[in-house]
Amino acid sequence: MGYLRGFIPWIVSGVVSSFDWRWGAIGGLVTGLLLLLQDRRRGVDLDALVLEISAIVYFVVVGAVAVTDPDSVLADHTDVISFAWLAATAWGSLAIGRPFTLGIARRQTPREYWDMPEFIRVNNHITAAWGAGFTFIAVSLAGCGAVDAPAWVGISAHVAGLVGPAVFTKVYPARAQARLLAQVPATAAP
Repeated sequence: MGYLRGFIPWIVSGVVSSFDWRWGAIGGLVTGLLLLLQDRRRGVDLDALVLEISAIVYFVVVGAVAVTDPDSVLADHTDVISFAWLAATAWGSLAIGRPFTLGIARRQTPREYWDMPEFIRVNNHITAAWGAGFTFIAVSLAGCGAVDAPAWVGISAHVAGLVGPAVFTKVYPARAQARLLAQVPATAAP
């Protein structure tokens, strides 16, 4: 469940933004910075902090807009923009061959597995699942806003777009490992 830690700034921002989007952006930024500093002090490598770094960049940009132009049209679209940003983070990390989940997985996996193609492939699939979930939420929320859908539709999109990848992240590595072990020929008993 360590991968959920990277979402804390987004959660803080979402809750605080329901009162004022400026404070939501500032809350997300401060939370992101605190988590980043805490992890760096513990010796966590930057490649394990892609989500946190992405959040900080997002909240700097959105926070600057929110503070300088509180009545910006963006205020009504931060939900869509934030999930589009997360989707871009996931897809972008795949495009450059460094899936954002790779650094997180390395924190929980012995070093001898890090360079195995299977380990990298599992993280590509997990990152793609998160990218698909974020994309689904962004598109769904944009559609909800366009047709003025009831709130429950957007909430349902959030749940589906986050629970699906979370379950996949929990289940898929064990299944991939079981498949890999099934392919290894059993050694003959002496």
